[in-house]
Amino acid sequence: MDHRPTTPLLDQVNVPADLRALKPEQLRQLADELRQETISAVGVTGGHLGSGLGVVELTTAIHYVFNTPQDKLVWDVGHQCYPHKILTGRRDRIRTLRQGGGLSGFTKRSESEYDPFGAAHSSTSISAALGFAIANKMQGRPGKGIAVIGDGAMSAGMAYEAMNNARDAGNRLVVILNDNDMSIAPPVGGLSAYLARLVSSREFLTVRDVLRKLARKLPRPLHSAAKKTDEFARGMAMGGTLFEELGFYYVGPVDGHNLDQLIPVLENVRDAAEGPCLVHVVTQKGKGYAPAENAADKYHGVQKFDVVTGAQAKAPPGPPSYTNVFAQALIAEAARDPKVCAITAAMPSGTGLDKFADAYPDRTFDVGIAEQHAVTFAAGLAAEGMRPFCAIYSTFLQRAYDQVVHDVAIQNLPVRFAMDRAGLVGADGSTHAGSFDITYLATLPNMVVMAAADEAELVHMVHTCALHDSGPIAVRYPRGNGTGVALPATPERLEIGKGRIVREGKKVAILSLGTRLEEALKAADALDARGLSTTVADLRFAKPLDEALIRRLLTIHDVAVTVEEGAIGGLGAHVLTLASDEGLTDAGLKLRTLRLPDIFQDQDKPEKQYADAGLDAAGIVTTVLTALRHNNTGIEEAGARA
Repeated sequence: MDHRPTTPLLDQVNVPADLRALKPEQLRQLADELRQETISAVGVTGGHLGSGLGVVELTTAIHYVFNTPQDKLVWDVGHQCYPHKILTGRRDRIRTLRQGGGLSGFTKRSESEYDPFGAAHSSTSISAALGFAIANKMQGRPGKGIAVIGDGAMSAGMAYEAMNNARDAGNRLVVILNDNDMSIAPPVGGLSAYLARLVSSREFLTVRDVLRKLARKLPRPLHSAAKKTDEFARGMAMGGTLFEELGFYYVGPVDGHNLDQLIPVLENVRDAAEGPCLVHVVTQKGKGYAPAENAADKYHGVQKFDVVTGAQAKAPPGPPSYTNVFAQALIAEAARDPKVCAITAAMPSGTGLDKFADAYPDRTFDVGIAEQHAVTFAAGLAAEGMRPFCAIYSTFLQRAYDQVVHDVAIQNLPVRFAMDRAGLVGADGSTHAGSFDITYLATLPNMVVMAAADEAELVHMVHTCALHDSGPIAVRYPRGNGTGVALPATPERLEIGKGRIVREGKKVAILSLGTRLEEALKAADALDARGLSTTVADLRFAKPLDEALIRRLLTIHDVAVTVEEGAIGGLGAHVLTLASDEGLTDAGLKLRTLRLPDIFQDQDKPEKQYADAGLDAAGIVTTVLTALRHNNTGIEEAGARA
């Protein structure tokens, strides 16, 4: 028996062209090595593991069969793209995933020609792949558009909007439906695999086309009957009637971990002369790694972990997360009021609504990846007297902005928006940062926008939302743990549009919104140490502004600085507008605004991101001293003290 070690094939593959030089019988070994490399890398970096493990064979097969990067491969969301990155020239950097200066956790155009379209939000892949396919067709160039979309992402209307317009792409568009929850088809077996290979073959497509043309020449009743029989037979065998009605030729289901099944099906689809094809592939999230296979969430997102045991690194004990504080506060409101209900768009655990659902399952609605529907559904509930909380990440609420404007704000309906992940989000980077909600909500008439400075304030704001029936209201709060303040035994209903003074001073005023308050207080300490008596205000509301408080602070201080975890156009812009309209800067007041920079910040540790943005204590001190025209040495000293 030959006991010589097998030469690693992955070492021979730097780009997909190297992969295509392998023999088909070598692909099983390559896939096994790719899976182990993915596990090893994510053990070091943390990140999205289960979804990538589920598509190892599929990734291998796609790059083996199709001519990437000429054929444009678009991964929906991108959680599952780590194996793809390893095979496309980025293996040497794979252990920099989600770190400052490293690889993005999602596909990113600036990273590689093998990432033709950046993605981190759901259900965009088919539209993008269709664009690639049509562009190549119009320019007479070879190249297909290939979209890999999960069954969860297929719950979003955008996917069907794209499919409804896909006929013009012809055979240049291939959609691969990655079904990893068995939510569409029963378990696959030898018969279904055989059928998939059969119906994707050129011979079958040609015969079927001939029969279809022949059927058109039959009398209308016979033609209709033949068409229905064909659709019904394929619908029974493969569940593809819906996709056929949208203009796709449906193939599947196929075992997504069996390369002997995957490769011939994909080759048949690649060479098909018919129109757009949809290949239904069934995979197992976390495949090939026992801890992931046995986990309830299939190790969707993980911390750094021990590869042997699967044990994840635990964060040191600390204050509760803002998400958990929101969930518990909402449960308390529901106990007081049977009209309180909650809606999420496929993020029950991410928003804390899984806990709410445990307590009140009949008042919890997970609508899938359908933020537009979630908002208008909440509007309907509110119009009929319910008190809906629409809990959606700030970055995902962007997807439903027209519904926020048209269906909620214009009609002044009391929908409560709970915006988790407000501000910067660290390793997930620019695609998930909650940078814009202050700007895009505070510009709307009828809207109330609050930002919690700490977890106690969040409890008060959830209570305020529950009791606010005169129009839409939103509360924003960040990812991660709170500050450790004691939670109130009884929540307080805040007066709409009223802030609070946290610290009194005479020379400098810091007007803070949200969780930068802690850094504002540190900055005040540093400024006081320099003889600059500093007031710190927690404005609480971006809209309506506490105009009386702001007017007083701008009048009695020499310099004022607004601080917010949001993009330009938010709190600072509104304060500047107030000051300009009322001539508050005419007497020589130095007013400055601190906000996120006008760039998309890449992934890094949150504290580093905020420091780069100038939104830490040192950045606030520097802004104040610069406004007062202090020298550079003084600025550096104050920054060090902060």
